[in-house]
Amino acid sequence: MTISWLQAALLGLFACLSSMPGLGGTSIGNYTLGRPLVGGLVCGLILGDVATGVICGVAMQLVYIALVTPGGTVSADVRAVSYIGIPLAMVAIHSQGLSADSVDAANLAKSMGTLVGTVGTVLFYGTATMNLIWQHIGWKAIEKGNFRKIYAVDFGLPWISHIIFSFIPTVIMCKLGADAVTALKELLPMDGIPMKTLFTVGSLLPCVGIAILLKQIVEKATDFIPFFVGFTLAASLGLNLVSCAVISLIFAVLFYELQMAKNLRVAAVSSGDFDDDEEDI
Repeated sequence: MTISWLQAALLGLFACLSSMPGLGGTSIGNYTLGRPLVGGLVCGLILGDVATGVICGVAMQLVYIALVTPGGTVSADVRAVSYIGIPLAMVAIHSQGLSADSVDAANLAKSMGTLVGTVGTVLFYGTATMNLIWQHIGWKAIEKGNFRKIYAVDFGLPWISHIIFSFIPTVIMCKLGADAVTALKELLPMDGIPMKTLFTVGSLLPCVGIAILLKQIVEKATDFIPFFVGFTLAASLGLNLVSCAVISLIFAVLFYELQMAKNLRVAAVSSGDFDDDEEDI
């Protein structure tokens, strides 16, 4: 598999769109287009291999499933993971002759995404820094009462930042990086220590994503029970994640009904709407 300049340009365009957090009211942009799960489909359509693109996206999404950017703090840039890491992972999988749905292919994809995601943080902060220039221009326009200029500051000038730090790096890394990944096939054989190390690290990365997710939502020890039930169903009954998600709806409904009943009881007690047996006596 090779990546043409046109394909690299399309990937760069989607990298720009996904680096805009407010595009479409956050329903599009960084929180949707920028996620590997969606980026895998887009990359697959552009490169002509939807199956491999989606599989790479799913593998990388598991690593960054709980990634958030509190206060603009970014540990990894999912925009780079989606539109640089996934295309390069697809090229690497094809060049190594791996089956797209194999464990080795998924581990290779996760490792590629992690490497690129760390580099992408530089691009993220570069974009944010350059956007400060447009912000100052906007404040000066407001002080002068030139409110019509705000439209250019909000919707026009930031594209310069995205082109410099999203479009151009994505085009160059996808086009030239694909050739470099293909060349690594001869230098790093599949049975060599470097490739085995890469696959081993890749297989451990999902643990990081799951651990971050648990850290955010688990408040007490009993919160682990639903997770253990899901893993037990998958291991013992051979259910896939979709089936486990459907079964989990039962627990969600039960927890919701119990919480609503608890809230009604508390509201009734606080309002004094309860029978006083002593008065009846």
